[in-house]
Amino acid sequence: MDSADTRFEDLSNELARTLGSFDPRSEKCIRTLHPKAQEAARRFLAAARAAGVDARIISGTRTYAEQAALYKIGRPPDTTNKRVTNAQAGESNHNFGIAWDIGIFDRGAYVTADKPYLDAARFRPAGVEWGGAWKSFPDPPHYQLAISKPLSDIRAAFENGQPFLSV
Repeated sequence: MDSADTRFEDLSNELARTLGSFDPRSEKCIRTLHPKAQEAARRFLAAARAAGVDARIISGTRTYAEQAALYKIGRPPDTTNKRVTNAQAGESNHNFGIAWDIGIFDRGAYVTADKPYLDAARFRPAGVEWGGAWKSFPDPPHYQLAISKPLSDIRAAFENGQPFLSV
């Protein structure tokens, strides 16, 4: 493990220690995120769980290939399924570790109705955008860091191995 990996792992462990650990799937997804997103995601889950909401993080960072596969859902020739994203590979904040999706569960069953996601949005910490507020393609399970940089700048920095967000 190189020093960058070690530092990332140490930061992730410290955030889990100070802000709490969660179910295995949430932990796996959270640990794929940028440390600032990890902190926000942990604060969100802690607040939701304290209020009795069984929220879990079900998606974190995605590769470009994973994003491309999601983009194909609901588009020809797959016309039987509903579209799940408007973002192509390299156009999603998931690709850069600054976005996550939640699932809400009721007695272990995944909830698909929008209202519990609307209710859960009140737990988002400062500096986090909620996809359910988007006008063109509302995405109630989606949360992302509110970044003032254009996505094109984030993508260019990411693809060139440059930092796009300080730790």
